[in-house]
Amino acid sequence: MNNQGDLRKERMNQIELSLKKAHDEWTRQDAKRRLLIEQMKKKEQSVLEYKETIETYEKARLLLQQSAEYAREQAKQQMETLVTNALQYVFGPLFSFQIEIEEQGNKAVAEFYVVSDYEGIKVKTKPQDARGGGVVDIVTLALRVALMETIQPKVEGPLLLDEPGKHVSGEYVYYLYEFLKSLSTMFGRQIIMITHNQHLAESGDLAYQVSIQDGISEVIRIDNT
Repeated sequence: MNNQGDLRKERMNQIELSLKKAHDEWTRQDAKRRLLIEQMKKKEQSVLEYKETIETYEKARLLLQQSAEYAREQAKQQMETLVTNALQYVFGPLFSFQIEIEEQGNKAVAEFYVVSDYEGIKVKTKPQDARGGGVVDIVTLALRVALMETIQPKVEGPLLLDEPGKHVSGEYVYYLYEFLKSLSTMFGRQIIMITHNQHLAESGDLAYQVSIQDGISEVIRIDNT
């Protein structure tokens, strides 16, 4: 009997050990699954942001392509000036924005470049290849405003921004805030934005914090006084 009891106990121990191993393996695989899902969501968000950026660039290209020569040069100068001002406002005087237009057959083709000055050497790159994702954010933001101010008939109404300067590093956020304020004043447009950046949220004349708990949204006004 003792031998049978010992065998049953040993089998139980083996079963428990197998269950523990199976549970540990499930836990590892579940953690891996959660990580992959999170990575997939981030990639999907990156693709969405990339598509929105490309859409803005294509709208600007189309405007330049369809304009008559004089109007095209005017629009080109306005875009270059506004985007250059934005880059310099946020990142400093060593950045500028340049549009190059080439005639290909009967069509004008526009290409966009960020020009950086590194120790006296001019480096010209596509915005998406410039230093850091923050540069792309600022170029896209400024181009959107330039399009709103250039397209005829002029697009009226507030400027709606979703996570402006999402990739702008913390040291430049204050300058982004100042640039947004200058845009609002310069063009007489209200700015309505959604942001997770606390500094940008606190910079608004009126701000609300939205949080979700147990599926219920709670809205709290942020006192920026």
